[in-house]
Amino acid sequence: MRNYRNLILFAISLTILLLSLTSIGRADVAPPGMPPGANLQPGEESTQVRMVAENVLIDVQENAINGILGTAHVTAVFKMLNLGEEIESMAVRFPLSINDGFSKYPEIEDLAIAVNDEPVSTRRVTELDEYDYPLPWAEFGAEFPPGEEVIIEVNYTLTGMGEYPYTSFAYLLETGAGWQDTIGSANLTVRLPYEANEYNVFVDSSPGWGQTTPGAVFAGREVRWHYEDLEPETKHNLSIALVLPDAWMSVLAEQRNVERDPSDGEAWGRLGKLYKEISRLRRSTRDDDGGQQLFLLSVAAYEQALDLLPEDALWHAGYAELLFDHYYWDEYNLAEKPGLLRAYHEIARAYELKPNDPFILALLSEMKSALPEALAMDGERYDFVWLTATPTSEFSPTPSETTVPTVTATPTLAPNTPTPPSEREIIQTSTSTDAIEADSATETPSEPTSRPLLPICGGVLLVPFTALLLRKKDQNTFK
Repeated sequence: MRNYRNLILFAISLTILLLSLTSIGRADVAPPGMPPGANLQPGEESTQVRMVAENVLIDVQENAINGILGTAHVTAVFKMLNLGEEIESMAVRFPLSINDGFSKYPEIEDLAIAVNDEPVSTRRVTELDEYDYPLPWAEFGAEFPPGEEVIIEVNYTLTGMGEYPYTSFAYLLETGAGWQDTIGSANLTVRLPYEANEYNVFVDSSPGWGQTTPGAVFAGREVRWHYEDLEPETKHNLSIALVLPDAWMSVLAEQRNVERDPSDGEAWGRLGKLYKEISRLRRSTRDDDGGQQLFLLSVAAYEQALDLLPEDALWHAGYAELLFDHYYWDEYNLAEKPGLLRAYHEIARAYELKPNDPFILALLSEMKSALPEALAMDGERYDFVWLTATPTSEFSPTPSETTVPTVTATPTLAPNTPTPPSEREIIQTSTSTDAIEADSATETPSEPTSRPLLPICGGVLLVPFTALLLRKKDQNTFK
């Protein structure tokens, strides 16, 4: 089994290397990132028609309709006014496609356009971009009498972009620069199926694609932007990065479960696991305030689960994974690393309870690769060097009352999160008789001799980190 796993890891590492080299060579010919759906664009000639007002609603759907990355129904209403003295008839355009960042070009769907409440037909036209890539547009005819307001309404379905459990949606404002003068007023709204907050919307960070446009205002279920006399530029283009609605709906469901029955340890564990999944990214953890709070909420939920289910090996392992990932990405350069040693206590307890579990063994292998001085092998068994003063040939923790490293932070509970049955420190002091012994003579955990190379773009990812990715690909299997 281990040889088969190593073969898989080697293949993945080699594939990543080849892909990274390919991406480096093609970086200068990447297609443009024009979001599907945008401001109306006038014909090629100059116009006296002004966009007096624009109101856009991106209504994110509760369930994924066209794929796991979610969908949104978009309604854009434009109030146009011809400031000239002659009637203008023109072909108005609306973009249909985008490079989604993965070399695919999804198009908007269900496009419907009405002018002054009358549906109009569209025709598909293609225009080459600056890289000679054909991009499709929808084109329709419209007339703008002088001094009269013309209302154009556009409806369509937009598919999210990203990678589970995150998605993003975009709307392009800069194409509106082709109309006369400024955009008088622009109201852009993203509506979620639940309360919008810093936990489910990226505010000062990004999951790796789509960064939320600055200036967002939260109002119940909505995230809003407002502009007056706007000369639209690239910086005004709307982008919003979200937790995938399916994932956040699961969080809300587990919050309701623990509220109904605070003694349900499995529900607390599932909630901790969900918080964990949406607090980290593929190659790091979220560094925004919402992401940091989600980490603390995950810790609190895991603590609650283990209070209720102290003999559950996989909840111990899932908690160890949370703490170890937090050390790896957040505590590494800090003088104090309270979560690190606690992670080894938790994985040791998991290993004691279920020594042959594949997830536990995979996590142990990763932790040993990252910090080889913390763990040793005695035959086919792991020896927890940091947790015992004198390593033994067999894992046999000595029952005793002992102090486990603590972190004294308190999370701000997410909306609708029930208060745990008892107040606690986030990583509390353990005094149970089955705690892992941490003798005062135990060697103090030290810095690794070198930080594993984990490049964001290109380069070779080390096997320990590749193992981490492989483990996370099948997250639903584990706790």
